[in-house]
Amino acid sequence: MSTEPTVYVVDDDAAVRDGLTALFDAAGFAVEAYGSAKAFLAAYRPERGGCLVLDVSMPDMNGPELQAELNRRGVAIPIIFLTAHGDIPTTVKTIKAGAVDFLTKPADGAVLLKRVRAALARSAQLAEGLASLTEREREVMVRVAAGRASKEIARELDISHRTVEIHRARVMQKLKAHSVLELADIARSLGLVPPSPPDKPR
Repeated sequence: MSTEPTVYVVDDDAAVRDGLTALFDAAGFAVEAYGSAKAFLAAYRPERGGCLVLDVSMPDMNGPELQAELNRRGVAIPIIFLTAHGDIPTTVKTIKAGAVDFLTKPADGAVLLKRVRAALARSAQLAEGLASLTEREREVMVRVAAGRASKEIARELDISHRTVEIHRARVMQKLKAHSVLELADIARSLGLVPPSPPDKPR
């Protein structure tokens, strides 16, 4: 099976699917289009890698619900949402859950291609960085991303506090994370820790 990164388009509007497929194909991307979230889930193979361009409003399973299901399965694929009727709560919810972008239809083709290229490059960079982590660095990363303090991690792994700090610094360098918060976002996007819980209703 090909491991070429693929741009996946999931939208229930056939005209939108056709237009996006033509756009990405002309730009040289491998592209697959699906009319529903369930069709995408049935066909998707994580080893292919790539980027998901996802509609928000769809019958049966909408875009945010598909995002939640991918997070539940630990699938780390960059998601760019496209919607005809964007609103701030939906935008905030999807970005907090790990989406890399949220665009309104009709999206400018050049802008969309730029965002897709950036998402694919970031995905490849993270995969390379993750592959370079040692087993101990990965253990420290998961715990740091989950909000554990260095002293707590040191006790749990039976290593010194100083060693935890060294591993954390190396992890952040390899994944190009500039803060613990960014490291946590990266870990969630890679499916290494659960997504942020939804905000409690007031």
